Amino acid sequence: MLGYYIIAGLIFLVSIYVSNRLKSKFKKYSKVQLQNGMSGKEIAEKMLLDHGIRGVQVISTPGMLTDHYNPVNKTVNLSEGVYMQRNAAAAAVAAHEVGHAVQHAKAYAWLGMRSKLVPVVSVASKYSQWVILGGLVLAASTAFGSTLLLVGILMYGLGTLFSFITLPVEYDASNRALAWMTNKNMLTPQEHAGAKDSLKWAARTYVVAAVGSLATLLYFIMIYLGRD
Repeated sequence: MLGYYIIAGLIFLVSIYVSNRLKSKFKKYSKVQLQNGMSGKEIAEKMLLDHGIRGVQVISTPGMLTDHYNPVNKTVNLSEGVYMQRNAAAAAVAAHEVGHAVQHAKAYAWLGMRSKLVPVVSVASKYSQWVILGGLVLAASTAFGSTLLLVGILMYGLGTLFSFITLPVEYDASNRALAWMTNKNMLTPQEHAGAKDSLKWAARTYVVAAVGSLATLLYFIMIYLGRD
């Protein structure tokens, strides 16, 4: 398991770096006040209206960078640092989350695929590493251990698949957000550059997660093949 801990450690360090950069960027662009004077909530509501979406509510949610779109109850949830703030970072995040609402309204295929995987992945991700660990322990003494290890790897693989499906969903939402802000002249060139940079670093957190999950999956597969 030493190799696993090395991979996990490297992934952790890269993840911390990207996360810190994202927070730094958000803090930096939170100081770039919008000339149009609109809050994150107002940005989100206008983007929804411009896309003809009227059944989605924009609400506030506690925490920092906890923003998300909930397709179940059709709500755009904006964090405390976005909901009432009037800066480039808030505009970027608000528009990005509405980007997901637009995807939902237009039946964007990748979002639909990700939504269908959520129930299965939530269970598989919770138990996969325990199943893999049990398989590793038992593989040395019983044939059942190898089978259990394979089952665990397949469960972990579902999580990896989910993380890669998430990439086009997140990038597309950002592209929709930036395109709308450009077409509607919502931001000045300086504000737009800040919004774009913020979304770029936010997307990189998903890239790191996907690559890290794939690296770990390949490591487990190598262990399985080595024991087979």
